[in-house]
Amino acid sequence: MRYPQGGGLTAERQQFREGLRLQAAERFARGSAIAMIAKDLRVSVRSVQRWRRTWNEGGPRALRSMGPASLPRLSEKQFAQLEVELAKGPAAHGWEDQRWTLDRVKTVIGRRFHLTYTIQGVRKLLVRNGWSCQVPVRRAMERDDDAVAGWVKEVWPCAEGSRRPVEPGSSLRTKPDSP
Repeated sequence: MRYPQGGGLTAERQQFREGLRLQAAERFARGSAIAMIAKDLRVSVRSVQRWRRTWNEGGPRALRSMGPASLPRLSEKQFAQLEVELAKGPAAHGWEDQRWTLDRVKTVIGRRFHLTYTIQGVRKLLVRNGWSCQVPVRRAMERDDDAVAGWVKEVWPCAEGSRRPVEPGSSLRTKPDSP
């Protein structure tokens, strides 16, 4: 996973990135070239250009970290309630089969908490809280393994047919004795 639980950067990584920006601000004040700052700090020139523009508008204070870009829309308490709802199963919420999809989870969030999420937002919410994508087992509950085994032995060989001709032949397209 790209980010730790909670999304975004860790606190240590945020401090490290902020330190880079503040080092760049000191270099801006000394009049260092953007390319040299980028090379010394091992960041892209475009990042340094963006930092310089921000520094020109608001000084070093503008380069400080502003915290996470957004807070989760569902609180931890609400997510715990969502997990309880998901544990009840899709049938309890009106779907016939026992399969949770992102669209269905989105619908449950909308009904229960009156919040709108995008499909990707639901995926990120679930991954952030430790859920993972599960592929359902593709077997019907009514499946009769004995009947399937009998069909494979008796019916399938007749239906399958032969893939190669039985007579020996050449792998070449032309006949070996053609002029």
